[in-house]
Amino acid sequence: MMQAAIQKNSLMKQPLVVSLKGGASGAEALIYMKSGAGDPHKFLIAYSLIYMLPLSAKIPFNWRELTPVSVIALDQFVLWDNTTLPHKTVKEFIAAAKNANPPFKMGGTGSKREDHVLTVFLEKRTGAKFAYLPYKSGGEAATQLVGNHTQSKRQQSFGEPGSLARRPGARAVCVRQGAHQYKTKVTDTQSWNDIPTCKDEGVDVQYLMLRAMFLPARWRPTRPRSTSTCSASSRRRRNTRTTWRKQALKPVFLTGSDMLKFLEEDDALNKSLMTEAGFVAQ
Repeated sequence: MMQAAIQKNSLMKQPLVVSLKGGASGAEALIYMKSGAGDPHKFLIAYSLIYMLPLSAKIPFNWRELTPVSVIALDQFVLWDNTTLPHKTVKEFIAAAKNANPPFKMGGTGSKREDHVLTVFLEKRTGAKFAYLPYKSGGEAATQLVGNHTQSKRQQSFGEPGSLARRPGARAVCVRQGAHQYKTKVTDTQSWNDIPTCKDEGVDVQYLMLRAMFLPARWRPTRPRSTSTCSASSRRRRNTRTTWRKQALKPVFLTGSDMLKFLEEDDALNKSLMTEAGFVAQ
């Protein structure tokens, strides 16, 4: 998305190439950035992986070793179930999960990551138990849900590959934070306005995942500001705003001390969730 906005509007003279480094659950990308100190030709679009992976896999990485540029958006998390199931509200869903034997299957992407952590968080806050099933992709997890092979699924923004948005058989039960400023249809019968927040339904499990830009370490003071300006310009473009709306991303733009304050607080929250879930490697 950013590549398209930057190139279409000539915000940079140099070509921008997206390099996907997903090896070792994302560790390859983090080490790649860490080893690029002083390199003026790379940047990282980061999410909660920067907090979670060093804790669960004990890789030698800390986001403070990079140069923070800007937080550009926040991801919503949605709890989905299958439309053939009788429960239609969060309370009904939790009650059914508590009485289920065997436990409801909760599909997600990755182990000891956001979906898994929030599943454990939901268990601890409600007393329900789930059998968490990590899949290789959002598409695979979505297919399992609409096929009624799993009873529920966690998913971040609808831009995730294999999004459940508009898939027959999927129902959005609640969203971690409100996205009611968007009128976009989520399913054939639901828009964002129709999805209650989990907190409003009595399940206080709130979480937003950052989308942030980082440069390698040892940058001159003026460089991050110029990169931040490019980031700010790209997110103001019409096609970017359209993507924000389609994916129901929460628009945020933080730089400097505001970004650092956010990162420190978000780091502490994720560490607390990982610790409570028992996912911190010893």
